[in-house]
Amino acid sequence: MEWACVGRDPGGMLATVIDSRTAAQVEQLIRDVAAEHVLPYFGRLTAADIAEKGPGDLVTIADRSAEAALTEALTVLVPGTVVVGEEAVAGDPGVLARLAGDDPVWVIDPVDGTHNFAAGNPRFTTLVTLARRGELLASWTYAPVLGVMATAVRGQGAYVDGVRLRVAPAPDGLRHLDVCVPQPHWWPDDQRAGLLALCGEPVRLSYLDTSGLEYVELAAGRRQAMVVTWEHSWDHVAGLLLQTEAGGVAVVADGGPFRLAGGNPLPLVLAPDADTAARVHAVFARSGT
Repeated sequence: MEWACVGRDPGGMLATVIDSRTAAQVEQLIRDVAAEHVLPYFGRLTAADIAEKGPGDLVTIADRSAEAALTEALTVLVPGTVVVGEEAVAGDPGVLARLAGDDPVWVIDPVDGTHNFAAGNPRFTTLVTLARRGELLASWTYAPVLGVMATAVRGQGAYVDGVRLRVAPAPDGLRHLDVCVPQPHWWPDDQRAGLLALCGEPVRLSYLDTSGLEYVELAAGRRQAMVVTWEHSWDHVAGLLLQTEAGGVAVVADGGPFRLAGGNPLPLVLAPDADTAARVHAVFARSGT
């Protein structure tokens, strides 16, 4: 990892560089926050430590504490940056507007896989991504109990625990394509027909349980494709950079890239190449979704 520039254009007030030393500091910061604000609650949550932001949408004391700690530390580490965190958006949806602004923005999911975390299941991650004007610059995906750290820097590749990642090649058609989709109880009504149609194709189907780890599996070549039916940026952007830096593609329904600021025509399809992504999208199109 060498460096990635962030900041305003020449002549602007902000000139900041994320170099290899700073990138390493971000990684250590994420490890430290997980150790101090997440792991002490793992397997020890009480009923008072868990709440619902909406039906089935859990938040814990660890989510809030970790996001607050990351927000403070990251904006100090790289002055002039702002933060879009899942819990901050839950409290004030107006925070999302920062994704469309000029300031470099940290996109944070403090505990991706909160249901797993709350149940004592170690398959959860902390996701941190640095972006600017819709471009993904660097990302960190950390599974603290599993001891997995995946990183990516734009133009410099994707790595897990220091080992370079490459996506797996896909078959010529949909037969035997290894594709991961959301569990059926999360299927949105407007995409249900398309997902059912995909289930009727000769693919090898599996269900995702946490976004962060599934993106690592995809970028590492242990899966070939994934279908995403929701667009919360904090769930996806760390993995999207892993996927593209590992040689894969990420395409929404109109053939374009994922827009951080929202308004994406779904589903989002991740695949080793554009032809495979187009085949999956074609199944949805034929179903009328």
